[in-house]
Amino acid sequence: MTHRFKTRRHLTTLLGALTLGNLLPLAGQAQSVYPQAGRPIRLIVGLAAGGALDGQARSIAKRLTELTGVQVIVENKPGASMMLSAMEVARAAPDGQTLLFAPSSIFAQNPHTLQNIAYDPFKDFTPVTMASRGPLVLTVHQSLPANNVQELVAWARANPGKLNFASFGTGTSSHIFAAAFAKATNIDVVHVPYKGTADAVRDLLEGRVQAYFDAAPTAIQNSRTGKIRMFGVAAPNRYDAMPEVPTLTEQGVQGLDLTSWIAIVGPAGMPADLVNKVNALFRQALVSAEVRDFMARGAYEVAPSTPAELRQDIRSSYDRWGEMIRQIGFQKQ
Repeated sequence: MTHRFKTRRHLTTLLGALTLGNLLPLAGQAQSVYPQAGRPIRLIVGLAAGGALDGQARSIAKRLTELTGVQVIVENKPGASMMLSAMEVARAAPDGQTLLFAPSSIFAQNPHTLQNIAYDPFKDFTPVTMASRGPLVLTVHQSLPANNVQELVAWARANPGKLNFASFGTGTSSHIFAAAFAKATNIDVVHVPYKGTADAVRDLLEGRVQAYFDAAPTAIQNSRTGKIRMFGVAAPNRYDAMPEVPTLTEQGVQGLDLTSWIAIVGPAGMPADLVNKVNALFRQALVSAEVRDFMARGAYEVAPSTPAELRQDIRSSYDRWGEMIRQIGFQKQ
């Protein structure tokens, strides 16, 4: 306040006028402002910079900054199968300024695959909106003497324990798909976990690992180098961005038709009116031409939702992945 009150009487009179009933609406108005000017929005990503998840987050952050005039910062916090990023957001104030850009594995796979998970996927977060959906793609290094899934399986059976499957973290979808693929085709594979997609892709391109279930954007991009080949899509149907790549189901590999998704959530306890404001802003960014085009180039589709719809998706994905994990006999690690 810029005025200096000259007398105690003046101050007392003013305070008397500002009754509790007058102050509460003012406080409510201050709390209703979102995003808060001068405070950046932190969008936490649980994988290292440079991968598909990071790219999507930065595309959305850029558009949201343009729409609001408030800086949206992408912060990468890889490690512990993305639990570090999840806990960063779970512990944050429920003011909408710290949000998690979360792949489905954080909610649907980690609780079924990790022994000491540090968060509850239902109690510790507030669903805001779905962001995108897209498939994982079975990619194989060009050095392997195989041109399709059938030849890859034949080679792996002839060379048990020599097929190294990378993943972007223990318990993530890339790990579960590798284990499910091995069980469905009756082959032995070695799991090589990384802290993020960028490290896993780097070693795949250099031939240190031979196979990897990669996100569609990087799979398509890296296939153009000639160093890797795309053998199959883990989804119910082929994707327009790569119509030449058959689904794994088409090639006789059953049970790997669960499409991955990415969502935006906040800490538990966010007020409903704030959730709706955050949802509206992110949906505006998601449906913009810039973000839709970025997603489409990577075979992802923008999939904005209501908070209630996202809550239902988290529950159904949790149940479906749980059943898949039980069927393959995956042991918590």
